[in-house]
Amino acid sequence: MSEAQLFAIGILLAWLAGVRVYLTVFGVGLAGLLGWLDLPPALEAAQSPWVLGVAGVLAIVEFLADKIPGVDSIWDLVHTLARVPAGAFLAAAALSPDGELGAGMLATGAGVALTSHLLKSGSRALINTSPEPLSNWAASATEDTVTVGALALAIANPWLALGIVLGMSALAVGSLVWLWRKLVRRARVRG
Repeated sequence: MSEAQLFAIGILLAWLAGVRVYLTVFGVGLAGLLGWLDLPPALEAAQSPWVLGVAGVLAIVEFLADKIPGVDSIWDLVHTLARVPAGAFLAAAALSPDGELGAGMLATGAGVALTSHLLKSGSRALINTSPEPLSNWAASATEDTVTVGALALAIANPWLALGIVLGMSALAVGSLVWLWRKLVRRARVRG
């Protein structure tokens, strides 16, 4: 794989870690273990049975916690401390041929993970204002599907996977701005 492809994978992994950190680590480790992806030395630990087991269990817990309005917001708040450093590590490790993590890629990965995490947690906080649980479940299921799909696509075409994820992010930002304006207008009319 070329360095440009590894860069795309690193950015993609950081973005996905900001949304579903445990599923991302589990997916990377499983892809390495099954030989679908030749992991760089710094990421080889992800294919360890211990890392796969812990990440798999935590991915299931996150899957369940993320479906409950209110609990998902608390989960997101607490996991700011896990998602951003994990995104930084995954991005830097993807470009590390010798196990050394570059400071520039660590910072880039942290910024990408923080951005996707804030987008996810902000949108979910707005969705939680809705009295029905269906929108929360739909948002959570979409995040699960995008994470698994992007990881699978990253193996075949990292640039396409990154483009799709960035496009979905732009769509989400536009939707959030529209929803925020609508809520502000409604509050002004009532007030």
